Amino acid sequence: MEIEIIKSLSHAETPVRQAETDQQLVDLWLHGRPSTTQTVYAGSAHEFINHVGKTLHAITLGDVQHYADHLLGQSLASATCQRKLAAVKSLVSFGHRLGYLPFDVARPVRLPPSKVKLAERILDEGEVQRMLALERQPRNHVLLVLLYAAGLRVGEVCGLTWRDLQERGDGGQVTVLGKGGKTRAILVPSSVWSKLIKLRGDATENCPVFKSRKKGCLRAVQVWRIVQRAANRAEINKAVSTHWLRHAHASHALDRGAPIHLVQATLGHSSVATTGRYLHARPSESSSKYLPL
Repeated sequence: MEIEIIKSLSHAETPVRQAETDQQLVDLWLHGRPSTTQTVYAGSAHEFINHVGKTLHAITLGDVQHYADHLLGQSLASATCQRKLAAVKSLVSFGHRLGYLPFDVARPVRLPPSKVKLAERILDEGEVQRMLALERQPRNHVLLVLLYAAGLRVGEVCGLTWRDLQERGDGGQVTVLGKGGKTRAILVPSSVWSKLIKLRGDATENCPVFKSRKKGCLRAVQVWRIVQRAANRAEINKAVSTHWLRHAHASHALDRGAPIHLVQATLGHSSVATTGRYLHARPSESSSKYLPL
């Protein structure tokens, strides 16, 4: 009887192997993440594996450190190096927690510091207004207006259907599925709501708000091109992306006295400290003003 119990316990405690290959581990690691994140992270993982030229089972701390030095030796932005190395650290840590890897060899590796360049990516109000005023294509104009007015991420605006928009008084409400699977509702003023209603026409609830020529949802790269062309039209000689309009929303709202917790809720930041970056990026006061210069 005792032997049977021991055999039963031994069998029950045998760990189930979660992955058989590095690719299976990568697939498990990426599961459930946004499609854009999956693409970027998968690229970073495969770049690392190809660089070390061995399976993840065989990598050492020295391999990860050598890869970190390799990244720093290239002509890459410090933020890019940080992102690539952070992806490797995340993958190795995940593999260790799953029991696929015997050690978390990447844990001691420190991410390289990167200069915060948020201030460089904040358009002033005049630049945004020029982008909006010079966009003559109705769909693209409303797209730009909503990106700025609601501070949406590109994935959020691409996924919108008319079911996600509801009338609220003389304005409206936009409900989006944001980062981390969190849903948030954003109020938009009547000036924005009227443009959205005019764009809708007779579209049904399940139709995309911003349709491509093939009647499907606009893809992120298409939205990026629309924003870039609008910036060029406005003679803004910078690599403006969709996220710059989100930055502009936060900065301009705070400049005009919006409470920081309200901006945080609108943008869907998990921490008020993240929203606070905009206050530090473009301060309104400085001790330099008090010097005899």
